[in-house]
Amino acid sequence: MSVAALESITERRRGPARRAAQQETFLLLIPALLPVLLFSVLPLLQGIATGFTDAEAGLDVQVIFNGVDNYRRLLHNLLFWQSFGIGIVWAVTTTLLQYGLGLGLALLLNERLRLRGLARVLALVPWAMPSVVVAIMWRLVYLPDSGILNGVLQSLHLQRTPINWLGDFSTAFPAVIVVGVWAGLAPTTVALLGGLQGIPQEAFEAAAVDGAAHGQRFLHITLPQLRPITEAIVCLDFIWNFNSFGLVYVLTGGGPGGQTMLPALFAYNEAFRYGHFGYAAAMGNVMVLAVVGVLAIYLRYQKREAG
Repeated sequence: MSVAALESITERRRGPARRAAQQETFLLLIPALLPVLLFSVLPLLQGIATGFTDAEAGLDVQVIFNGVDNYRRLLHNLLFWQSFGIGIVWAVTTTLLQYGLGLGLALLLNERLRLRGLARVLALVPWAMPSVVVAIMWRLVYLPDSGILNGVLQSLHLQRTPINWLGDFSTAFPAVIVVGVWAGLAPTTVALLGGLQGIPQEAFEAAAVDGAAHGQRFLHITLPQLRPITEAIVCLDFIWNFNSFGLVYVLTGGGPGGQTMLPALFAYNEAFRYGHFGYAAAMGNVMVLAVVGVLAIYLRYQKREAG
């Protein structure tokens, strides 16, 4: 019997076993896939469908399919597009600051310092706190009359009168950005710290022997080695920050005068304050398209780099 015939017989015998293994794998994945399907995919599909209706709040309200009427109306809603622009600025600024500070903190925690373990635990504290708790804590910090920040600044004679950090047009948005950066710093730091620990020490030792300074080693070894993690964490942070809701809702509610009105908060108000569920769902669909666009650009870039 030829070798080709033997391989054919072996392949036919492996076929049923392979199919059985694939079916078993699928069955084992069902418990993990069901929550994703029930709590992520189905609500997303329902939200997309609702965006093409005139759904309103109330009991026994008839829902009518209205096509793209919500989107035509949304094109002329300057307040929504203003909030969309605020969301872009918020997401870009917060993401860049999170990455820069996270990289610096990761480099520090990667050094062999005293109490390094305790420092790593403390760096994770913002990650362990719910966003609502973080917002309440920072509201207390920013209080005009009895807040810690104004008290410290006045005690150092850096200001005479207290500042209404969350109520003033010039300080509300930067103050909210500071909270957003602080709240999202931990996961960025952890991801970058893991990347730093994966870089072979031999590369740094060889560069040091060749006379490379610390800055040169950072630019030519550390940053290139961290590039895959950097691209992934920046993309994820941007998406997470763009979809922020709870933090800003508790801090400012979108005020003062809409200065901190992120698109998710705008859509929330449209749905639960004014009862326009279909119109709010259309806003959510536009946000989903924006996020998908960012992901598409990232994946295309990754594919080009891999090719």
